[in-house]
Order: sequence, then C-alpha cells, then structure tokens
Amino acid sequence: MPLSRISLRKGKSPAHIQAILDGVYEATRATFNVPENDRFQLVTQHDAHEFVYGSGFLGIERSDDLVIIQITAAGRTPQQKQALYRDIARRLTQNPGLRPEDIFISLVGVTREDWSFGHGEAQLAGTAP
Repeated sequence: MPLSRISLRKGKSPAHIQAILDGVYEATRATFNVPENDRFQLVTQHDAHEFVYGSGFLGIERSDDLVIIQITAAGRTPQQKQALYRDIARRLTQNPGLRPEDIFISLVGVTREDWSFGHGEAQLAGTAP
C-alpha cells in the first residue's frame, strides 16, 4: 500500500525515470512485502529554480542528479525501513546508474485506517499488517 512520490530535475529520459519507478517498486515489494500490482507512484519533474537542496548537508555531496523519494506507508519496523533504504540505493545505483549520494529517501508513516483505495471506504481498517 505504499504511495511513492519521486521528485527530480527536468531533463531525464523516460527510460531513466522508468528505472527509478521500477527500482522503488521492486524494493518495496522485497522489503515491505508489498503485494504484486500494489503500485501507486507519482513523478514530479522540476526546473532548476524549483528544485533546491543542501548539496553538502551532513557531509553528503549531492549533485543535480539528486532524486528525492517520499514513500507513505503503514506499519513497518525499523529493520524493514533500513532494508528498504539499502535496497533502493542498491537498485538505483545499478539502474539507472545514480550515485548513492543522490538518493534521498523520506518515509511518511500512516495507519492502515488512513487509506481509501476507492468507493469511499477504508479497505484496510481493522486488518492485520
């Protein structure tokens, strides 16, 4: 049930963007046990003046290839979160070839009752994680 929002600077090819989408999806399936077809992802591309970041924050030297990934999900352990960070970094350095320094991930925690997948219902309310 994750919702992934991916932000990056304009100018990347459709194949580059698809590799990021696929890598994030496959990592959530592998580490968060997300079912097949539970894929909800948004990409936002920004002009340079709309994409501002700390290029050296925490001693990590980022470039204009920075990708910001925000994933909204419910009920994951700290171990699963760490595994997700590592798996996304591994996948995205392989394809499309991002540097690990250019992969910024933020998780937003919600409860199962916070989701409606349609019909105005909270389909997951009261279900086990």
